[in-house]
Amino acid sequence: MARNLLLAASHDMQIDIITIFPDFFSGPLDYGIIRRAREAGLVNIEVHELRAFAHDRHRTVDDRPFGGGEGMVLKPEPIFECIEAMNVASRESRLRSETKETVVLLSAQGKRFNQNEAERLTALERIVLICGRYEGVDERVSQYLADRELSVGNYVLSGGEIGAAVIIDCVTRLIPGAVGNEASTRQESFTANQQLHESDIPDSTCGSEGLLDYPHYTRPAEFRGMAVPAVLASGNHDEIRRWRRRSALEKTMRNRPDLLQEAVLSAEDKRLLAQVRGTES
Repeated sequence: MARNLLLAASHDMQIDIITIFPDFFSGPLDYGIIRRAREAGLVNIEVHELRAFAHDRHRTVDDRPFGGGEGMVLKPEPIFECIEAMNVASRESRLRSETKETVVLLSAQGKRFNQNEAERLTALERIVLICGRYEGVDERVSQYLADRELSVGNYVLSGGEIGAAVIIDCVTRLIPGAVGNEASTRQESFTANQQLHESDIPDSTCGSEGLLDYPHYTRPAEFRGMAVPAVLASGNHDEIRRWRRRSALEKTMRNRPDLLQEAVLSAEDKRLLAQVRGTES
């Protein structure tokens, strides 16, 4: 019925996955930060096979939708029964924030998953991920069972399993102790630091404040005629910090200009951004 993928004695977060392809997760959960977090008891992950809650001979979990249409849709009964068997808090309690649990439906129609959403999920004690399949899931699952509906992007996947793996990876690495150097999670792309003041210049190792990360270089200093920017080897930390911030602004404007609308920008950022725009005009 359920496969416990962690044999640790204790854990801080519980993640449950409901899927018709439980073996899919034997790969993504067994490597890197997720594996280390599981082995350290920081997170316990269980995979629940949805077909175990289908009661007909063929263990049917899908059906044709009312009104016709192409494809099949996941039925509500097995999903509701699976959730009920897991002793998850009621939806009413979850919506009133009386419990630190959530039930998430992975769906192309869901709210866009982002770093802020990952941080909100990390603050919880239990996350249940329902992996959609086929042409979708009976709408009653979204209306009366799940309290969040999330999508990992503006594209359609074959099912929610890949999206669930993305969410688990993103959330797990934010759990205290999961990443060796926790400061690294604060300087990554999309990580916003709301404590930035208007007059501050972000430190070279601070959060990205919602921008893309600055470029990184390593040895050798020159490779096939491609040299590392001289400022990075200058030893002038103020200039390095300024160069990195300007580079982050340049990359964000080039690749994800939409992020600039919500990024936390200091007065210095705005001056640097004006210089970047002036250079490109």
